[in-house]
Amino acid sequence: MALFTDTTEKKDMKASKKAPVSKKKLSPKESRLAAKILSRPRITEKSYALNTLNQYVFVVTKDATKKTVKRAIEEAYAVNVEKVRMVCLPAKRRVFGKSTGSKSAIKKAIVSVAKGQSLELFKSGM
Repeated sequence: MALFTDTTEKKDMKASKKAPVSKKKLSPKESRLAAKILSRPRITEKSYALNTLNQYVFVVTKDATKKTVKRAIEEAYAVNVEKVRMVCLPAKRRVFGKSTGSKSAIKKAIVSVAKGQSLELFKSGM
């Protein structure tokens, strides 16, 4: 039993000597979660119409949830997200001459931002 007490005492001594580690705060657009969850903004006429209502549209990964999208937007753009709506668009068949192909399915998130806030990405408009 002396072996176990000796090792735990050494661990306690090592832990007390270490300086506290400060967590580095990520600045906007450096979020790892945002890089993993958000693919790109979806820029269409309809999405620009939603921008006047403080709503922004993003293409997200297939396994993204409302909670993860909310956290990713808040970390990446430093805004308060009020609501997130998810839409799954199905794959569509396309014909290219004699060959056929398919347009891939996507998942998009419509994000409502708090009143008075906006995203830098969508400032320019159409």
